[in-house]
Amino acid sequence: MSADPSRLAPEYPADSAAPAAVRQDFVRQIVRDDLASGKHQGVRTRFPPEPNGYLHIGHAKAICLDFGVANEFGGRCNLRFDDTNPAKEDPEYVEAIQDDVRWLGFEWAELRHASDYFELFYLAGEKLIRQGDAFVCDLSAEEVRAYRGSLNEPGRNSPYRDRSVEENLDLYRRMRAGEFADGARTLRAKIDMASGNINLRDPALYRIKKVTHQNTGDAWPIYPMYDFAHSLSDSCEGITHSLCTLEFEDHRPLYDWCVSKVDLPHSPELLAPLLAKGLPNEAAIPRQIEFSRANLNYTVMSKRKLMVLVQDKLVDGWDDPRMPTLQGIRRRGYTAAAIRLWAERLGVSKQNSVIDYSVLEGCLREDLDAAAARRMAVIDPLKLVITNLDDSHEESLHFSNHPKDESFGSRQVPFSNQLWIEREDFEEVPPKGFKRLIPGGEVRLRGAGILRCDEVIKNEAGEIVELRGTLDPQSRPGMAGADRKIKGTIHWVSARHALAAEVRLYDRLFDVAAPDDDSDGKTYKDHLNPNSRRTVTGYVEPAAAQAAPEQALQFERVGYFVADRYDHNPQQPVFNRSVTLRDTWASKE
Repeated sequence: MSADPSRLAPEYPADSAAPAAVRQDFVRQIVRDDLASGKHQGVRTRFPPEPNGYLHIGHAKAICLDFGVANEFGGRCNLRFDDTNPAKEDPEYVEAIQDDVRWLGFEWAELRHASDYFELFYLAGEKLIRQGDAFVCDLSAEEVRAYRGSLNEPGRNSPYRDRSVEENLDLYRRMRAGEFADGARTLRAKIDMASGNINLRDPALYRIKKVTHQNTGDAWPIYPMYDFAHSLSDSCEGITHSLCTLEFEDHRPLYDWCVSKVDLPHSPELLAPLLAKGLPNEAAIPRQIEFSRANLNYTVMSKRKLMVLVQDKLVDGWDDPRMPTLQGIRRRGYTAAAIRLWAERLGVSKQNSVIDYSVLEGCLREDLDAAAARRMAVIDPLKLVITNLDDSHEESLHFSNHPKDESFGSRQVPFSNQLWIEREDFEEVPPKGFKRLIPGGEVRLRGAGILRCDEVIKNEAGEIVELRGTLDPQSRPGMAGADRKIKGTIHWVSARHALAAEVRLYDRLFDVAAPDDDSDGKTYKDHLNPNSRRTVTGYVEPAAAQAAPEQALQFERVGYFVADRYDHNPQQPVFNRSVTLRDTWASKE
């Protein structure tokens, strides 16, 4: 299914989510082979998040793969919420996940929920009991663990494993009626307690949990376990290729067992509740395929750990621009195109690896170099007064909006005799190789001419508070005097016309590459980067202040910034630094 152009980020062309070339990886090869052999007439995939937290950048790889494979082969991809654990789920997460998928440039064929299929799952449990493939167990969770055995020792059968079909059906139906307390009983698959794969040692299929569900209310006092619900959801939706990350590889035998034993394509009585809801009969036998997840250094990818950061107020929320959540990196200024490019460059393999953060930043720089208009801004201001221009002097200078793309057009930038320049562009005692402004030295003011520094003004503490200099009137762009060889060029904004802006200088949230590594006795919370955010007051040219929320800009010589999604307005501009112009971490590592 093609992405809906209206859902794409407005600054990108409608076809930007489409593959630039035929992609080669083992997943796509399996799909090609299945289509060529006639095994499938079409491709159906799904992206199946659990709505128990916000999606992070690791999920972006899965989204791009699930939707990308469907798009490339003319198939369909569902968005399905695997909402089988209502105690940890929230509608807030559901809304954010839908927003994330659409932001990345994709639209789903069908929006589904595992809870749409609760009646089917329940009937499937009855079928397994009648077949002798499931039983009701009275062991407590602790007793189940004790009976399970270990990697080196087989498990032991539950003393309730040989209950009759009639007794199991009676207990199962009473579980459904809410007769028993939470945790008192479970429905377990009857597979093999001696299996080398612990997932096959009579796993639980249903548990008693009297929790209100966001979609079904209090209709169900029992809920299916994830493996059971996930496999049958795929089957009833007609999923052909169930793509998931490598940690589910050991679960695949259970996935296949559930699909095979329940056999939805040949069980019309189980599909009846779906048909009664108006859902189509699409039942099929899906194939699970595992791929390596996207592991990124300098961050954590655990929903649980990210939840702790939010709950402990170590960050400002799920959409804090330092967070690796899709909501967070979007607010930071990462573009959907950059994330898709990153996912493409990661590729799809069976080999787990850790991706360097610089790869992600490089994708954003590459995208914004082409996509971001240029503006001038000063984030550490130092006053510069041009003494040979009158205090009343005002003019507009013509600037291109993008040095490499004329389609961006041009703008007028106000210029006066009082400017703000970056403090780091002046050195009273310059280090070797310094090519910017020094006492008595000259520098080229971007687009305005050549300026000589004549005087340095200091306060009582000896701090530099103002520079004074003269502008060569014959050095304006286009004049013969502009050809003089000057080593340095600096940017500026007119102090009379610039707007004060809140500038949030974001950096990596953690200051070590592997914050999850607790071998030094520290936890990931001990490795939070104290310099991950610094807020300053800077000055921006008027055209920058007019940026729309989420519009990306390159502040010349400073970095790539985005107008904050929520806080920015033209009267009170707020900009977040998305990424520096160059990798500032390479020298630290």
